[in-house]
Amino acid sequence: MSYTIAIHPEQPWFVLSAAQHYSLMNSDHPAISHFYSFDVSQSASLTLAVPDGCVDIVFDCDAAQPRARVCGTTLEARSAQLIRNHRYFGVRFAPGVIPDFLDVMAEELTDREFNFFDVVPDARHACEQILRTPLFSQQIALFNTHFTPRLVRKTSTVTSSIIRTILQQRGNIRVGQLEALTGYTCRTIQRQFRQDTGMSPKAFGRIMRCQAALNTLHQRGNISFSNLALDLGFSDQSHFLREFKKLVSTTPLDYQRRTLFAAYDERIRYH
Repeated sequence: MSYTIAIHPEQPWFVLSAAQHYSLMNSDHPAISHFYSFDVSQSASLTLAVPDGCVDIVFDCDAAQPRARVCGTTLEARSAQLIRNHRYFGVRFAPGVIPDFLDVMAEELTDREFNFFDVVPDARHACEQILRTPLFSQQIALFNTHFTPRLVRKTSTVTSSIIRTILQQRGNIRVGQLEALTGYTCRTIQRQFRQDTGMSPKAFGRIMRCQAALNTLHQRGNISFSNLALDLGFSDQSHFLREFKKLVSTTPLDYQRRTLFAAYDERIRYH
């Protein structure tokens, strides 16, 4: 699967929980959005995972109790099990991509997480190497060495087309429009998309629209929420505010204030 991603999937509460810097490296492989690493601050409060349409593999590199989890996208904001003072290494796949090495159905992943060894039974040695290595760059190299040959699960042409379209439109598209664009019926689109990604096209579009809002809030200073709501295709500003709060667990204004106070952009260190 290869497509142009118009949305960079973010987990903002992970960045804000970082003790100092949140390390990030983009991937050359289209199936992977990026790699990330951070230490959780001692003073970190409750950390949330927000819907991003992505599968994450999260390695807890604690020396005493190292472990790894495979996390499907959430559908609304929910608490994330990140432990203070622990270092984490993560792999975030591109929106809608299900890694081929996972021994689990796409629909089982959504809104759930699994022990890495339960769904990748033949990768214990590779996982242990990643958990033992303190260097971010080396963890990335190890992951690429062991898993690159099996990154992308084969998906249908209709699903690939729909993912590409939803990303390009930043989630602002209806299923009826997808029917016209793909030539497939609504029933076929719904069935095939859910089978391939574990989500309905509507849920995936809703998530991508919220991620587009996050991207915009991070890229611009002064912004009109009513204009942003209109730009993203919401019926009105109130609808946008309700959706944002459900998926991010705060209002856009409060979110802007928090990220400004915490110097959000300065926390991210690109490699």
